[in-house]
Amino acid sequence: MTTIYMSRSQVLDPNSKASTGLTISAAPGEDMMQACVPFGGSAPSVIKPNKDILGGKGLGLQEMSSIGIDVPPGFTLTTPLCQVFDRHGDLPPALWAEVDKAIARVEKDLGRKFGDATNPLLFSCRSGAKISMPGMMDTVLNVGLTKETVEGLAKATNNRRFAYDSFRRLLDMFGDVVLGIPHEDFEEKLEALKEKVVVLDDVDLSTEHLEELCQSYYKVYETHGKSFPQDATEQVRACIKAVFGSWNSERAIKYREINQITSLLGTACNIQAMVFGNLGP
Repeated sequence: MTTIYMSRSQVLDPNSKASTGLTISAAPGEDMMQACVPFGGSAPSVIKPNKDILGGKGLGLQEMSSIGIDVPPGFTLTTPLCQVFDRHGDLPPALWAEVDKAIARVEKDLGRKFGDATNPLLFSCRSGAKISMPGMMDTVLNVGLTKETVEGLAKATNNRRFAYDSFRRLLDMFGDVVLGIPHEDFEEKLEALKEKVVVLDDVDLSTEHLEELCQSYYKVYETHGKSFPQDATEQVRACIKAVFGSWNSERAIKYREINQITSLLGTACNIQAMVFGNLGP
């Protein structure tokens, strides 16, 4: 499988790409740079990483990896791809193949499979422009959980409650960020359940309560004529599109206007293996 490159001169010359479109090629060369940049695990260090191209988070991940910090592996889809998505509403097939290749590397590094029903690998999908724009663009966590993989996560961690807590968070975030279902609709279901079982805090919900909540969240999808994808690859691709699409959301545009942020290429998209601080010892 080939590595996909972009024209460096076009990326760094806004006048060039505005008129001709961004060149994407499978042929490396002096003027070409990678569109999908791995980090952590078995990934090679990037020499002189460029914040314009990798974004702030992507740069930080490369720098931490280069000094030996054990960064959970993943990959950065670079900021110029945000322009490609904005122009076409999608990424080229060759780039999606590159994403599959990058996921396979992480699978090999961690010994888990994305979408596996026994010990699933999960990802976070985060935005990251050159200049931080807190809360303005989108993030989705626990990508890869489905009706099948949530059972695998429960068995692999020996913690069923944790698995369903992670799943209900994905159902909420995916519905809100990717499909445009109002977050408040999920919150209403959560608050109704807490009132029904007489608890004040989310942490007091039992495993059975969280399983019931997930079923309630599925009904939210149905109410809006939407469905939650039970395929991990479909999930991650939809999340990547949502992150790139959030660059030109109304709130992000207004934030850049208010803070006089100009001349950015767009946001990068960082896909990274999940690490769970809420799993406990």
